[in-house]
Amino acid sequence: MAKSLAEIKRGLEGQVGKRLRLKANGGRRKTVERSGVLAEIYPSVFIVELDQDENAFERVSYSYADVLTETVEISFLDDRNKSLL
Repeated sequence: MAKSLAEIKRGLEGQVGKRLRLKANGGRRKTVERSGVLAEIYPSVFIVELDQDENAFERVSYSYADVLTETVEISFLDDRNKSLL
């Protein structure tokens, strides 16, 4: 697990354009799993473009603090759909 927001951001910067699967806390004991592509990196948030066949909306954004507090878990996938993280 990364120790700071800056380390999380640096780790994601090299992964822009790669496929990922994320698991997010949906509140009230719900967990939401989504897959898509890491689209953009900003100073406080990152944007994921979701697969359209699985989701009702196109994009979601999360803060680096969500990853730090484990509200969001990210797994990057290679060409054979195996988790790299």
